[in-house]
Amino acid sequence: MSNFSLVPFASDALPTIEIFGNIDRADNILSIEYQLLDDLDSVAIASPAVAPSRKFALWEATCFEFFIGVLGDRNYWEFNLSPSGDWNVFRLDDYRQELKNETAFTSLPFDVDRSANSLTLKLEFDLSKIISIDRQLEVSIATVIRSTQDEISYWALTHCDEEADFHLRDSFVIKI
Repeated sequence: MSNFSLVPFASDALPTIEIFGNIDRADNILSIEYQLLDDLDSVAIASPAVAPSRKFALWEATCFEFFIGVLGDRNYWEFNLSPSGDWNVFRLDDYRQELKNETAFTSLPFDVDRSANSLTLKLEFDLSKIISIDRQLEVSIATVIRSTQDEISYWALTHCDEEADFHLRDSFVIKI
């Protein structure tokens, strides 16, 4: 299991929050848990959807994201998880190239638990739909936070450029 803590992009207007969690891969089941703590009143958090579904552009609001690539391959997958329960998975052929819905997933159920000062999001799913068990993964973990003042901040394991960019392969720093 790998624990993580996300850091904000340097020039962002920041709410007073912390984002951390853990990720694990066992028998090709990937588990990821995010914890968002502290001043949640300053964060715009979508209400639970009646029927969560695949949605585009979830990154325009508060959204938990992670990116998976296979070591040595150029293609990768982008996973977007909204606190509402809406989700999406994209496959890209190379850096920001040929973004398309990953059709291997028709649902991606995950748990969201919200209290006054914390939000926990947990996802567990079988990677076998897209990646064989014998392949080593490179992972990047990120979160987009929209404040109640409509300001956006970008949080990631690391920021490797002068602009916030979760797609840079140099930021895929967790190996599992």
